[in-house]
Formats: sequence, structure tokens, C-alpha cells
Amino acid sequence: MNRLTLAALIALAAPAALAAPTEYPLIIDNCGHGLTFPARPDNVVSIGQTTTEILYALGQADRMAGTALWFNDVLPRFGEQDAKVARISDNTPSFEGVVAERPGFVPTMFEWMIGEQGAVGTRQQFADLGIPAYVMPTDCQGKDNLVGADGTRLAPFDIQTLWDGIDQMAQVMDAQDAGDALIADLKSREAAVVRRAAAMDLPDASAAVWFSSADLELDPYMAGAMGIPAWMLDRLGLRNVVTSDEEWPTVGWETIARADPSVIVIARMDRRRFPADDFEAKLRFLKSDPVTSQMTAVREGRIVILDAEAMHPSIRLIDGLEALAQGMDGLSR
Repeated sequence: MNRLTLAALIALAAPAALAAPTEYPLIIDNCGHGLTFPARPDNVVSIGQTTTEILYALGQADRMAGTALWFNDVLPRFGEQDAKVARISDNTPSFEGVVAERPGFVPTMFEWMIGEQGAVGTRQQFADLGIPAYVMPTDCQGKDNLVGADGTRLAPFDIQTLWDGIDQMAQVMDAQDAGDALIADLKSREAAVVRRAAAMDLPDASAAVWFSSADLELDPYMAGAMGIPAWMLDRLGLRNVVTSDEEWPTVGWETIARADPSVIVIARMDRRRFPADDFEAKLRFLKSDPVTSQMTAVREGRIVILDAEAMHPSIRLIDGLEALAQGMDGLSR
């Protein structure tokens, strides 16, 4: 859905006081680190499609100097905005490439981009240059990013961390009204799709979520038990057959086949870091491999294809819920 839902439109139309403008200097706590913004930032560089599309949804493209780390094409409704913002890198940008834009704000979707072992740089490197580097709460609260390739969840993903991240970025950019409207719309759509799934009455349906694989001959990267896709499955009444607490653990196909999930969810992405980034390669593998081809979900065509970005804690997360619920329709027949 590309427009605000009726509930959100009614909320916007109803008489209500506008949010107070941000008072600078603004000081926020971000993953245990204090960040100070002396004024509304210019030359924002966003490292991650999640933070980029949030900024576009908040109407901040005119203050952006660059983006990086993309998994899918930009949402069509942001096409004009995105065309005006430099693409520093499709994948991980260099520290030099980011700071060359003289950013006043560098938000990222992943702590492994900017953290103790930052692939782009550490918080301290950015702080030494007076640049506030922000990590989405979705990737640091209740999570240890120093354990496992993509971090380990210490607690199940909480959707409130996404609302908090949108709200904080709106405060930083002095766009609170746009942030409030965006959150209201996403919450309304979440509630609607959860009701739809509950009405299907599927008592023991299960799923496995395949993101990618370093090589199709190697064990796949599957969604762990406490990450974002696991939250999606739980909200729709599906049981995740993968029990690891790692964000994206590698799991053998024999193990997944023994669990025989009712539905297999695969990621579609435009990046080509690994061969299995291509969803069509995933489909060919599932249908031809002697182990995977025998799974009930494969034999009966119960494979749901979701954009990779819809499996991240982003504004596309609810798009993913809606698409997954649509894919579940066949289970109730």
C-alpha cells in the first residue's frame, strides 16, 4: 500500500495540536551513547536502505548528501527523491567516502556498519570528526552484535524499537508530524493484517525463512528464532522451525527438511553479493535439490517471495506482513 490508510488519514484530519518543533541542541541516547545535534543536520549520509527510506518518508531528501547499502530497488513512491541523492555505494561504503560529504548526521540500519568493529568506521572515528553516527534501536536493543556473523538476539525483536527509531530520526530532522503520521499508518496496517491472519485459524502452521547463501552448495542463511522474520511469523501465527538465537544462522537443508515447514519464505533482492541473492536461483535449487525438492512446501508450491528489505526492521516490514499473509491463504483451503 502506497497511501496512508483511512485510519491514519482520519487521524491527520482530526483537530490536534501540531508537534512542538525540535529544540536544538538536541541530545539523544542511542544504544547507550549520547549524541548531540547542535542544529537540524545537513548533508545526511544514510548507510542502509532502512534508514534511507525512513528519511524519504519523512520528506528529508533535500538534506541528504548520499546513501549506501541497498538490498532492493527504492520504493517507487520515493523514486524522484532518490534520483536527486548520490549513491555512494550499493554495498558497504568506505569511511573516506562517507566523511567526504561532510555529513551532519550518519544513520545506519546495522551496528556492524558503525560500531566497535564497524565495517565503515567506529563511532569514535565519526565522533572525532564531530559527526553524530546513529544506529537504529532495532539493531542494538536486546542484541549482542559481537556474537555470530550478524549478531545474536538476547531478547525477541520488539516492534517498539522501530517506532522509537522513526520517532528519534524525526526529532533529529525536526519532522515530528511526518514521523507521527508514518507510525500511525504502519500500526494501523499491522493491526489489520494480524486480524486477517487470525481469521485463517491455522493451528500448527510453520515456516522457514531463507535470506541467502554464501554458495548454493553451502548451508543457507536462515532466519533465527528471535529476529525480525521470526517476529513476522509469530504475529501471523506461524511457527519458525529454526530455533537458533543468531540473527541469520546457517542451517543445513537436512535439518530444515526434517522439520518440513508448511511454508518456505525466500528473499528477493537486487544486490548480487552471493549467488543465492537471486531469488530465481533459490527457486531452482529448491525444486532440483534431492533433499529440498521432497519438502511438502516445495512439492505443493507453498513458497512465498518477499523483498529482502521487508525482512528488515523498516517501513517495508508491514508490506512483508501483508505479502506473507496473502501467501498463507492457500494453507486455509
